[in-house]
Formats: sequence, C-alpha cells, structure tokens
Amino acid sequence: MTKSKTKGHIQFAALPFRYDEDGKPQVMLLTSRETHRWVIPKGWPMHGRKPREVAAREAFEEAGLLGKVVGKHPIGSYHYEKRLTPRGGIVCEVVVFLFLVERQLSDWPEKQEREARWFEPADACVAVDEGGLAEILRRAVMASTSAPPVC
Repeated sequence: MTKSKTKGHIQFAALPFRYDEDGKPQVMLLTSRETHRWVIPKGWPMHGRKPREVAAREAFEEAGLLGKVVGKHPIGSYHYEKRLTPRGGIVCEVVVFLFLVERQLSDWPEKQEREARWFEPADACVAVDEGGLAEILRRAVMASTSAPPVC
C-alpha cells in the first residue's frame, strides 16, 4: 500500500511483550473499543512527543503497561481500516515499536473500555485480524527465541 492511500493517517503502536517464568515470550493484546478486535495499543501523533514516546504512552493509557521501548527504531508497520462510521473509515498506517513490559498497573485510564490479555505468540498471531500485524508479531517475538516461526 502506498503512502498516498493512507493520506497521512499514521498511528504509532507498542507491541508489548514479556518473558514468563520459563523464559518464553508472551505478547499482550487488547480489544479495540468499537469493534472488540484483538489489537495492540496505538494512537495518533502527539505534539511534542517522539513516535516511540507516543507508543509508550498508548501502552499505559490502553493497558496500564509500564516499561520501555526497545531500540530507537520501529520494528515494522502495517495498514488497517479505522472504522469511523457504519459505512466506512480511513486507511491508516501503524508504525510499531517493540515495548518490553516491566509491570502492569492495577488501574489505568481505559481499563473499563477494553479487555487486555497475555498471549503465547502463536495464539496472538491467530487472534489478530490484520495480516500485517500477525507478520510483525511473528518476526518480532520469534526473533527473540530460537523457536521456529509460529504464524
């Protein structure tokens, strides 16, 4: 998809991950407010904040996550249609940053509006609707292990 198809509609996202007690990676997905699809925390650019700072802020607001963006650069991007009305929406590009979760708060701004859940990588790939996001999940999380791709 070309940039002209997104018409400047860019969002920044965090791909939250952690390691369980056995050292295996897990990723957090949460439900979108409107369609209840499984997604990652994302949002629009914020004046005065770098894209990676926006991604970290969205992880806090949408899932109560505290941690740090890994690396200075995004790990990829994907496109999706943001539904604005029952008749349609806009195509957005989502730039994704890897976000290492240090802890999750017991309360956060959007707690009552979304469900947040930790997934094994293979299950996360299946749960998301966007193929581009599934590919990012596969590459990012599986790159941190010696396991073969799961999606």
